[in-house]
Amino acid sequence: MKHNFTITRRRLDGVLAFLCVAERRSFRAAAAALGVSPSALSQTIKALEQDLGVALLARTTRSVNLTEAGSLFLEQARPAIEALQASFASIEAYGGAPSGLLRLNASRGVLPFLLDPILQGFRQIHPQVKIELFADDGFADIVEGGFDAGIRLGELLRPDMIALRLTPPFRFAVVGAPDYLARHGKPRTPEQLRRHDCIRFRHATSGTIYRWELEKGERQFEIDVDGSLIVNDTALMLAAALRGAGLAYTAEPLVADHLRQGRLVGVLEEYWPASPGLFLYYPSRTQALPKLRAFVDFIRHGIPEDVAAGWDESHGVRMRVPANEP
Repeated sequence: MKHNFTITRRRLDGVLAFLCVAERRSFRAAAAALGVSPSALSQTIKALEQDLGVALLARTTRSVNLTEAGSLFLEQARPAIEALQASFASIEAYGGAPSGLLRLNASRGVLPFLLDPILQGFRQIHPQVKIELFADDGFADIVEGGFDAGIRLGELLRPDMIALRLTPPFRFAVVGAPDYLARHGKPRTPEQLRRHDCIRFRHATSGTIYRWELEKGERQFEIDVDGSLIVNDTALMLAAALRGAGLAYTAEPLVADHLRQGRLVGVLEEYWPASPGLFLYYPSRTQALPKLRAFVDFIRHGIPEDVAAGWDESHGVRMRVPANEP
């Protein structure tokens, strides 16, 4: 069904003028409310009646009343105009103080970085903004998916996106529990990983199993590891590694505290590949609503000291951006 959404300026002005007169039953009072002369108001309504081919108001020197057509038109037009005015008011609210639902798309491995500390700190400053975190290990089209922004590794970002750094660069690590390494020994080369029980990671979106990427100097390795356990959640993978189920491949900041405390041990450290770090990305500054602009400003200008004091730095990465970060 084809809809015609074209309404001429003259007709829209006429509807607004008619509603104002119909509510007050007076051209003079309606003209004062609209800031026009009674004669100009009368001409506007006459033009609307001519377009419609029917009289909407019955005028006398002493009173103004609705015709039958006018009563029907008032009954149908008033709720439509009120709904339109409510829509304007709702949208204008987005141009003011940050509010509404901020939808962020991030891979599962990124969520620990988000929950502590940025989201807690941001929510303290902007309590009117609700936050939805959508875990997605694929690379979703955030515009098509209705997300305000996404968070991914720097090497995965498309060039047409505006990106804001969240973390310093970090490495990806291969780790195992001391108990596992005592039973199976340490691999000395990337190829020896194929002899080990590795905890493999299946991407929820594509269904593929991730091949471990390593590097040393100019040499790059992509290892199709094997193992008896496959997961699709980073937290589950780390929990399994801590229990000695096998070797795990993950971002170094996520296991930094476990490495310091000896709960996990790094292997093949000289092969750990570097990543540019995590970035917040979104399509355009001109399209950013106040809720997203507030979130970007919160990151760009650093975290307030009272919020930073409560941070858990066990991840080994402070999600803070210097004020001069582009």
